[in-house]
Amino acid sequence: MGRWRQYSLLLGGIGVSYFGNWIYLIALNILVLNMTNSAAAVAGLYMIGPIAKLFTNLWAGSVIDRMNKRRIMIAADVIRGLLIFLIPLMTSIWAVYAIVFVCSIASAFFGPSSTFYITKIVVPEERKRFNSIMSMMNSGSFLLGPAIAGVLIIFIGTGWCVIINAVSFLICAFLIGMLPDVSDENVEKREPIRLKMIIEDWKLVHQFMLRSRYFLKIYLLYQIAIMIFFALDSQEVTFIKQNLHLNDQLYGVIVSVAGIGALLGASASAIVVKRFSLQTYIAVGMLFSTIGYAMFYSASGFWFATISFILLGFFMSFSNTGYATFYQNNVPTSIMGRFGSIEGMFQSVVQIMATFALGTLAEWFDLQLVTIIFSVVSIVIAIVLSFHIFDKSKRAYYEEGQMSL
Repeated sequence: MGRWRQYSLLLGGIGVSYFGNWIYLIALNILVLNMTNSAAAVAGLYMIGPIAKLFTNLWAGSVIDRMNKRRIMIAADVIRGLLIFLIPLMTSIWAVYAIVFVCSIASAFFGPSSTFYITKIVVPEERKRFNSIMSMMNSGSFLLGPAIAGVLIIFIGTGWCVIINAVSFLICAFLIGMLPDVSDENVEKREPIRLKMIIEDWKLVHQFMLRSRYFLKIYLLYQIAIMIFFALDSQEVTFIKQNLHLNDQLYGVIVSVAGIGALLGASASAIVVKRFSLQTYIAVGMLFSTIGYAMFYSASGFWFATISFILLGFFMSFSNTGYATFYQNNVPTSIMGRFGSIEGMFQSVVQIMATFALGTLAEWFDLQLVTIIFSVVSIVIAIVLSFHIFDKSKRAYYEEGQMSL
């Protein structure tokens, strides 16, 4: 099977899943709101994922690194697909939460496994282009998914929209099933998972961090900025309705415009992949993304907010593509599952803390002031990140032809 045919199957599977997820997200929020008539119950959906990751990632990496990654991806998709089929039949919010919790655990296995698989199956010279295309598909799903979800909910109802997401996972599993296995030295060393082994795995990841201090520095700066973004996103609808005084229709327009910016950015990043360095993708993409957030929360009207979201979506695509490639090139595949699990725990903790801090401060003080301060902090982080990225002595970390060990 040719390389790009393999890439097409992988992109197709993940792309279908992306698209289904956006339809599912809108439908599930409405389904839970209709079931409970409680905004708090809807908010609870957004806490389940981080809680599931904290519960799972203590040990998931040890399992992932010792099993066939393609089979893990297939199993995770099948489990999510079958469970999501059951959601429209549930009459208890706690049953829905339980299903979403198990699906989040399956996602915790799928994420690191897919990163490993992509790193192995995509040759180093083609990773940036592949990641650009994947970002473009994600952006397209972000743009079209909610719009199509709105139409489908009107004509066929939320239950069928949830079922569409279940089918998308099964399609993804089928397409990944058509792909070959990749070389994996850890599978040959399969052994029972014990507490002692998990502790040793954590020590191994810690040793990698100590050896790769520069990578760890870039990773921490980038992830802290991203977690601030997540916290800012949690106040997006409140800011638009309370500070900009826009209605639900104009809120939908702004979100769609962000999707257009992301799609244009992902398309541009795929077109100019040979012209700009990996450093430029990460540093410039992140800096202008932070500026986009600052502009948005400084806005006093619809048009400035809309322009800000176009800028934000456009440059975030470059940043995501660059960072994904940097990560794949510098994290050894032999510990990618374990590192990915610990990474997920770190992200969950920081995301919960940042979101809670911003939400609490927004209750105590002016929302616009607090969000601008958080945005400025992210700009400062992006500037520091850029200085480290363009350090001439660290160019080897950004060589696009290198292979993860």
